[in-house]
Amino acid sequence: MTKSATRVAADKVTFTQTEVTSAIAAGDPTISATAPSSPAAGDMWFDTTSGVNAMKVYNGNVWKGMSEFPFVATGGTITTVGGYKIHTFTSSGTFTANQSATVEYLVIAGGGSGGGGQTFSGGGGGAGGFRTASIGVTDSAITVTVGAGGAAAGASTTGIDGGDSVFSTITSIGGGGGARQSANVGRVGGSGGGGTYNSGAGGAGTAGQGNNGGGNAGSYGVGGGGGGAGAVGSGNAGSNSGVGGDGLASSISGSSVTYAGGGGGGTEASRTLAAGGSGGGGRGGNAVTGVALAATANTGSGGGGAGAGNQTSGAGGSGIVIVRYAA
Repeated sequence: MTKSATRVAADKVTFTQTEVTSAIAAGDPTISATAPSSPAAGDMWFDTTSGVNAMKVYNGNVWKGMSEFPFVATGGTITTVGGYKIHTFTSSGTFTANQSATVEYLVIAGGGSGGGGQTFSGGGGGAGGFRTASIGVTDSAITVTVGAGGAAAGASTTGIDGGDSVFSTITSIGGGGGARQSANVGRVGGSGGGGTYNSGAGGAGTAGQGNNGGGNAGSYGVGGGGGGAGAVGSGNAGSNSGVGGDGLASSISGSSVTYAGGGGGGTEASRTLAAGGSGGGGRGGNAVTGVALAATANTGSGGGGAGAGNQTSGAGGSGIVIVRYAA
């Protein structure tokens, strides 16, 4: 045959009967109303099904008509896993497709930082909003925004909210910052920040994106854990601070990865350090055995709350946007 499969797919050229007959005479392709069994990538088949009568090529996953334009897109870091093209954005960029199609997405916002320490401890930072589903795209450039994690909060400073992440019409809201002693309620966000000393409540999470932060019950000088995508942050248990809420797992990247865990609340003296939630949440700190830790980058998790005594909190983790479609 004189025209390659690549040329046909790009130019929508149709084969003449003479070309088809010549190819069949040479033993390639198969002519049948039933697809060949056990095909290899590049195999060709003339489909004689009633109403079809079209040349097709096997792309390693499915039979594709040679007159079809393949869906392709640019933007982010592109990988191919399990029959899918995957575009991963760890920083803001542009996703550009060559035609309309439906794609899957995971959009995670930046996590909030934990609250800074004063005489008493800060609450853990809330995780960034977690959204995943499918959406239609067109042949135009789509701006992708990856939210930054909230910066570490210094002494006597409320935790900083994470930045929103955006893909097309989908916006995930940044995680809420953790509370400080003199502003003891956690901030609202995708998931809410933890509260602290003297009955400070955890911040509210956003429905469909995350969960509330944990509060402080009574006059204990410890912080509640930040909310995670999969669970609320824990409140304090007496003089022990609350742990961060767990994140959620997604396999859109080709393997199961957990994202958007809440930060652990800060605690006093040398008491047990509160763990961050699964998915990268930062551990809370204290003034003796460990400083608050930052969340893991590109997980959208919350940072740890600062320990008592003018300690600095952990920063929130930056977000991530992942888009995939059949290769």
